[in-house]
Amino acid sequence: MRVIVQRSQQAQVSIDGKVRGTIDHGFVLLVGFQDGDGQAELDYIAHKILNLRVFSDADGKMNLNIQQVGGAILSISQFTLYAETRHGNRPSFTAAGNPELASKLYDTFNQQLAASGVTVATGEFGADMQVSLVNDGPVTICYDTDQR
Repeated sequence: MRVIVQRSQQAQVSIDGKVRGTIDHGFVLLVGFQDGDGQAELDYIAHKILNLRVFSDADGKMNLNIQQVGGAILSISQFTLYAETRHGNRPSFTAAGNPELASKLYDTFNQQLAASGVTVATGEFGADMQVSLVNDGPVTICYDTDQR
């Protein structure tokens, strides 16, 4: 499982010109799965994201997590995080997880994040989406469960 976390001031996702999800300050997550991912990977990444201290405290230090600042999450499925680019100029996506399994993992992951009390907006798995955000910082963190 790979997740790119971007701290944002605001973000939204649209599908076919219609806004599907929007948040004010918080995180935009780009979420990808590979075959073999399961509940252990979801638990690990959800814990890391919910406890990630990248929001400023009263002293201006990155010391607060998303729950402490009342932030929200915009979660976007992103199979292209598993692009293989070592050979040629056209990426291969064979390392990306089976779409049927990845869709279920994506839904479960978002439910798990929401169960913590954080508002979670989503795109639509497999859809052609337009994502816009105001990156804050910028602060961008990459998680890969193969590197834990």
